[in-house]
Amino acid sequence: MADVFAENEATSAEDAAKIIPRAEFRVFGQGILDDVINKTMWKAHAKLFKIRTSEETYFLSTKTNEANVKVRDGLLDIKTKVDETGDGYEIFQPRGKFEFPVKKEDVKTILDNMLVEVNLDQDVYTLKEFIAIVDANPDLAAVTISKKRYGFSVDDIICEYGEILFNGAKLETVCCESEDYEGMKKAIEALEIDKYENINYLRAAKRTIGMEK
Repeated sequence: MADVFAENEATSAEDAAKIIPRAEFRVFGQGILDDVINKTMWKAHAKLFKIRTSEETYFLSTKTNEANVKVRDGLLDIKTKVDETGDGYEIFQPRGKFEFPVKKEDVKTILDNMLVEVNLDQDVYTLKEFIAIVDANPDLAAVTISKKRYGFSVDDIICEYGEILFNGAKLETVCCESEDYEGMKKAIEALEIDKYENINYLRAAKRTIGMEK
């Protein structure tokens, strides 16, 4: 089983393209810990394996919900949506993790995936300079996200419960992710989260800051 809590390392676009993408089903809300996890996690024979905290910045575009762009551990990370399963689980393909300063061509690729045009006149960009690009564009927004994630598995399906702060606003999240779609479905049903809306981080962040109604 892949370790989604592994140390964050820079990855080239070429290496990222070789990664087999996992499908993800994720829900957000308040009171999920009491309503779902405390009642179902142990019935589902879940195995807790790691807890991790992180401070991240997500970059949102009014133009798309299919380019997941964030900075974590000093790396600019992008994944793009490539498909959905028959049950509507989203599949995002990693496109690379780039260490600052980031090359102009990589910044252009990221902004192209966010469906915005920006005149780039430098060969490389620091994190501060990339954030300045975002702040200057009315179709883009940066959101600070604090995460405390509890990784666990249900029948070898990777799962997670998280306490999340979007610019200080608290939500809880639960997700399952895997290349095994049937196994995912069984884990989702065992945790009883199938009654909730499947919503990714981008849309949850947009709703929290009022970018998406």
